[in-house]
Amino acid sequence: MNTCPTVLITGASTGIGATYAERFAQRGHNLVLVARDACRMAALASGLRHRHQVEIDIIKADLTAAADLAKVEARLRNDVQIGILVNNAGISLGGRFTEQSTDDIGRLVSLNTTALVRLASAAAPRLAAAGEGAIINIGSVVGLAPEFGMSVYGATKAFVLYLSQGLNLELASKGVYVQAVLPAATRTEIWQRSGTDINTLPAVMEVEELVDAALVGFDRREAVTIPPLHDIEQWQAYQEARQGMLPGFRQSRAAARYRSDPIKGSYC
Repeated sequence: MNTCPTVLITGASTGIGATYAERFAQRGHNLVLVARDACRMAALASGLRHRHQVEIDIIKADLTAAADLAKVEARLRNDVQIGILVNNAGISLGGRFTEQSTDDIGRLVSLNTTALVRLASAAAPRLAAAGEGAIINIGSVVGLAPEFGMSVYGATKAFVLYLSQGLNLELASKGVYVQAVLPAATRTEIWQRSGTDINTLPAVMEVEELVDAALVGFDRREAVTIPPLHDIEQWQAYQEARQGMLPGFRQSRAAARYRSDPIKGSYC
C-alpha cells in the first residue's frame, strides 16, 4: 500500500505541472492531474504509470469554468488521500494593459487568483484537521517587479505571494506547509500562448531545473523559494526592511510629510 500522500497538480498537461508530476511520481506519490488537455494528460499518465508504478487519475477541467472548478474543489475536500496540492495552472497576456481586452484580463485574473485561492480553500481545512499536508503555489518574480511591464500578470502573482505567506503563517501551527515558488522566465508554453517570442528573452531557465530547485526548497520547508535568485541575502534584506515597517503602520496620525496647509493646494 502506498503510504505517500496523493498529489493533485493543476496545469498538469505540460511544462511546470508535468514536470512536478514526473518528480512526485519518482518519489512514489500517486497523482491527480488536472488540466484542459485530456489527451496530453493521458499520455503523461501512461508513461508515469509504466516508469514509476503509481496510480494516476485525470480530471479534465477548465478552472475558469465554475462547474469544472467546483468538480476539482470537491475532490480536494473529499479525497482524504490527497495531501499535497500544487497550484500551478496559470496564463499570461502579451502587450500592454491598454492593448489587452477586458475579457482576456478577466480570464487571467480568474485563473491565476480566483481558481488558485478556491482550490487552496477547498484543501486547507481538511489538511489542517488532519494535522499534515502541503500547498505549493506557483507565483513569479514578476509579482515583485512592476518594472517588468506585465501589470496584470504581475499583480496576480503578487497576490499568490501574499496569500502563500499569509497562509503559511496561519497554517504552520496546524501542521500544514505552504510554499510560494517564484520562477523567472522558464521554458514553457506560456510564452507562446501569450504571443511572446521566448528567444527574445535574455535568460531562460529550463523547466526541469526550475522544478528540481523548487523541490529542494520544498524539502527544506522554505516559505518562499526563488530559484533564479543567487544572492539569498537580497531576499532576506527585503524581508527585514518590510518587517521593519510594520510597527510604523500602527499610527493614529498621518506622517508629518503629509501635514500641509490644505488652503495652499491646487484647485480645479
